[in-house]
Amino acid sequence: MKKRIAVLLCAAALAVSAAAPPALAAEQHYPNSVETYMEGDSPRIRKVYQLSLTDDPAGIPTGDFERDGLRYHLLDLTRRDEVGVDTRSHTETVTIDSRTGELPEVLKLLDGQREVTTEDGYAGTLILDHTSIHIQVKGYATKTRNLSAARSYPNLSDADLSLVPKTVTENGRTLTLADVQWSSDGAHYTASATYTGTASSRYATGYTVTANYTGQVAKAGCDVVTYTAVFGGTELPAEEPPAPEPEPEPTPEPEQLPAEDSNHTEDTGCTNPLPLLAFAGGGAALIGAALWLARKTRGGISA
Repeated sequence: MKKRIAVLLCAAALAVSAAAPPALAAEQHYPNSVETYMEGDSPRIRKVYQLSLTDDPAGIPTGDFERDGLRYHLLDLTRRDEVGVDTRSHTETVTIDSRTGELPEVLKLLDGQREVTTEDGYAGTLILDHTSIHIQVKGYATKTRNLSAARSYPNLSDADLSLVPKTVTENGRTLTLADVQWSSDGAHYTASATYTGTASSRYATGYTVTANYTGQVAKAGCDVVTYTAVFGGTELPAEEPPAPEPEPEPTPEPEQLPAEDSNHTEDTGCTNPLPLLAFAGGGAALIGAALWLARKTRGGISA
C-alpha cells in the first residue's frame, strides 16, 4: 500500500513540474575586457566581467564558440569580490521654455553636455541627444491692430457724402469711411476721405522644449563582483571531401529463351505432390489397421 502511494505522489510531482512555466532566461552580460594570449603552444582568450551584487552570473556566456579558425571551450571561470567602481547607463530629461519654435534658436538654449549626480550617488557627464528634442506650443493668443487708408475724389459737382464710397479694400481687407475733408476751386469739389479698420491675428504665446541627455554614470566604493572566464582554443577538424558517387552498374541484357514446344513437357526437377500425399495416406491407414488388429488380438487372448 505504501509503495502504491509513493508511486502516485511521484506521478503528481511530475505532472506539476510539466505544467509549471519555464524559468525566465538570465540577462546576457558583456565583458569589460577581452584578452587573447598564448599559454605555451595553446591559444587562450580571457574575458573579464564586472557585475553588481544583484546581477545574475548565469548571464555570462560559457558555451563554445569559433574564432579565427579555432574552436574555443571554457577552461576556468573564477569569481572575486572587491570594492570598485560600478557604472551604468543613465538618461535625464530636461524641460525649458522658449519664445520661438525654430530649432536653430532652440539649440542655443540647450547645453551640449550636462553634469549630473543621481540620488543614489552615481555621477557622470551626459550628452545631449539631438534626436530626442521635442518642441510643443504652450498656448495661443489673439492680437488686434488698427488699419487706415486715404483716398482723394476730385472733380465732384457738390460736397455731397453720397458721392464718396463708404468702403474701400486695402491689402485684401475692407475699410470703412471714417472722415471726409472738402475743398473747392470754385467750380468743383474735392473730397479727401479717410478709411479705417482693424486686423486680428493668432500667435503662439510660447513653446515648451523637452530633450534627453544620455551617457554613463559611475559610483566609486561600491561592492562589485569580477568574473574571469578563460577559454582554450583547438583547431577545427579538417573537412573530409565528399565520397565519390558509385558509377551505376550496367543492366544485363535479358537471355533469349528457346521457343516452347507444345508437345514437350519441361522437367523442372519438382515431383508432383499428389502421389506422395496418396502414398502417405495409405501408409497411415495400414499402420492404423495393424494397431487395431493388435489390440483386438490382445483382447481375445486376455478373454
